[in-house]
Amino acid sequence: MTLGSAGSSVVVPRNFRLLEELERGEKGIGDGTVSYGMDDGDDIYMRSWTGTIIGPHNTVHEGRIYQLKLFCDKDYPEKPPSVRFHSRINMTCVNHETGVVEPKKFGLLANWQREYSMEDILTQL
Repeated sequence: MTLGSAGSSVVVPRNFRLLEELERGEKGIGDGTVSYGMDDGDDIYMRSWTGTIIGPHNTVHEGRIYQLKLFCDKDYPEKPPSVRFHSRINMTCVNHETGVVEPKKFGLLANWQREYSMEDILTQL
Protein backbone atom coordinates (compact mmCIF):
# COMPACT_ATOMS: atom_id res chain seq x y z
CA MET A 1 0.00 0.00 0.00
CA THR A 2 1.44 3.35 -0.99
CA LEU A 3 0.09 6.68 0.21
CA GLY A 4 0.97 10.18 -0.93
CA SER A 5 0.32 12.91 -3.44
CA ALA A 6 2.16 14.97 -6.04
CA GLY A 7 4.64 12.19 -6.77
CA SER A 8 5.57 11.57 -3.13
CA SER A 9 4.73 8.25 -1.59
CA VAL A 10 4.94 6.51 1.74
CA VAL A 11 5.48 2.76 1.82
CA VAL A 12 3.64 1.05 4.66
CA PRO A 13 6.14 -1.06 6.64
CA ARG A 14 5.83 -4.86 6.47
CA ASN A 15 4.58 -5.37 10.04
CA PHE A 16 1.90 -2.67 9.75
CA ARG A 17 0.75 -4.22 6.51
CA LEU A 18 0.57 -7.67 8.10
CA LEU A 19 -1.32 -6.29 11.11
CA GLU A 20 -3.90 -4.82 8.71
CA GLU A 21 -4.23 -8.18 6.97
CA LEU A 22 -4.55 -9.98 10.31
CA GLU A 23 -7.38 -7.67 11.33
CA ARG A 24 -9.20 -8.25 8.02
CA GLY A 25 -8.72 -12.01 8.24
CA GLU A 26 -9.89 -12.27 11.83
CA LYS A 27 -12.92 -10.03 11.38
CA GLY A 28 -14.03 -11.93 8.32
CA ILE A 29 -14.23 -8.82 6.17
CA GLY A 30 -15.08 -9.78 2.60
CA ASP A 31 -17.52 -12.24 1.10
CA GLY A 32 -17.12 -14.88 3.83
CA THR A 33 -15.73 -17.62 1.57
CA VAL A 34 -12.16 -17.10 2.78
CA SER A 35 -10.56 -16.59 6.17
CA TYR A 36 -7.00 -16.47 7.39
CA GLY A 37 -4.94 -15.84 10.48
CA MET A 38 -1.55 -16.38 12.06
CA ASP A 39 -0.43 -19.85 13.12
CA ASP A 40 1.48 -18.56 16.13
CA GLY A 41 0.38 -15.35 17.86
CA ASP A 42 3.83 -15.11 19.47
CA ASP A 43 5.67 -14.93 16.12
CA ILE A 44 6.79 -11.30 16.08
CA TYR A 45 7.80 -11.63 12.41
CA MET A 46 4.26 -12.74 11.44
CA ARG A 47 5.52 -15.32 8.94
CA SER A 48 3.32 -18.42 9.19
CA TRP A 49 -0.39 -18.17 8.37
CA THR A 50 -3.31 -20.56 7.89
CA GLY A 51 -5.99 -19.90 5.30
CA THR A 52 -9.37 -21.48 4.69
CA ILE A 53 -11.37 -21.45 1.48
CA ILE A 54 -14.99 -22.56 1.28
CA GLY A 55 -15.72 -23.91 -2.18
CA PRO A 56 -17.83 -21.50 -4.26
CA HIS A 57 -21.42 -22.29 -5.20
CA ASN A 58 -22.14 -23.90 -8.57
CA THR A 59 -18.62 -25.35 -8.89
CA VAL A 60 -17.17 -28.82 -8.35
CA HIS A 61 -15.74 -27.45 -5.08
CA GLU A 62 -19.12 -26.34 -3.66
CA GLY A 63 -19.46 -27.04 0.05
CA ARG A 64 -15.89 -28.26 0.47
CA ILE A 65 -13.48 -26.66 2.92
CA TYR A 66 -9.84 -26.31 1.92
CA GLN A 67 -7.01 -25.59 4.35
CA LEU A 68 -3.84 -23.83 3.22
CA LYS A 69 -0.57 -22.63 4.69
CA LEU A 70 0.90 -19.29 3.67
CA PHE A 71 4.44 -18.25 4.55
CA CYS A 72 5.34 -14.56 4.38
CA ASP A 73 9.10 -14.28 4.22
CA LYS A 74 10.97 -11.12 5.21
CA ASP A 75 10.46 -9.74 1.68
CA TYR A 76 6.65 -9.78 1.89
CA PRO A 77 4.77 -7.81 0.51
CA GLU A 78 7.44 -6.98 -2.06
CA LYS A 79 7.48 -10.69 -2.95
CA PRO A 80 4.51 -13.07 -2.68
CA PRO A 81 4.11 -15.56 0.13
CA SER A 82 4.60 -19.25 -0.52
CA VAL A 83 1.26 -21.06 -0.57
CA ARG A 84 0.57 -24.76 0.06
CA PHE A 85 -2.71 -26.65 0.28
CA HIS A 86 -3.04 -28.99 3.25
CA SER A 87 -6.25 -30.36 1.78
CA ARG A 88 -6.04 -32.41 -1.39
CA ILE A 89 -7.28 -30.48 -4.40
CA ASN A 90 -7.15 -30.95 -8.15
CA MET A 91 -6.10 -27.66 -9.73
CA THR A 92 -3.64 -27.06 -12.55
CA CYS A 93 -1.63 -24.57 -10.48
CA VAL A 94 -1.20 -26.96 -7.53
CA ASN A 95 1.50 -29.63 -7.37
CA HIS A 96 -0.43 -32.87 -6.80
CA GLU A 97 2.28 -34.42 -4.61
CA THR A 98 3.23 -31.48 -2.37
CA GLY A 99 0.13 -29.26 -2.49
CA VAL A 100 2.34 -26.26 -3.33
CA VAL A 101 0.73 -23.56 -5.45
CA GLU A 102 3.23 -23.11 -8.27
CA PRO A 103 3.77 -19.39 -8.87
CA LYS A 104 4.46 -19.81 -12.61
CA LYS A 105 1.07 -21.52 -13.03
CA PHE A 106 -0.95 -19.08 -10.89
CA GLY A 107 -1.19 -15.61 -12.42
CA LEU A 108 -1.56 -13.65 -9.18
CA LEU A 109 1.70 -15.05 -7.80
CA ALA A 110 3.47 -14.92 -11.16
CA ASN A 111 2.59 -11.24 -11.61
CA TRP A 112 2.75 -10.27 -7.93
CA GLN A 113 2.32 -6.61 -7.00
CA ARG A 114 2.90 -5.07 -3.58
CA GLU A 115 -0.77 -4.05 -3.34
CA TYR A 116 -1.96 -7.68 -3.46
CA SER A 117 -2.80 -9.44 -0.21
CA MET A 118 -3.28 -12.91 1.21
CA GLU A 119 -7.02 -12.36 0.89
CA ASP A 120 -6.54 -11.73 -2.84
CA ILE A 121 -4.64 -15.02 -3.16
CA LEU A 122 -7.31 -17.02 -1.33
CA THR A 123 -10.15 -15.39 -3.24
CA GLN A 124 -8.47 -16.01 -6.62
CA LEU A 125 -7.73 -19.65 -5.80
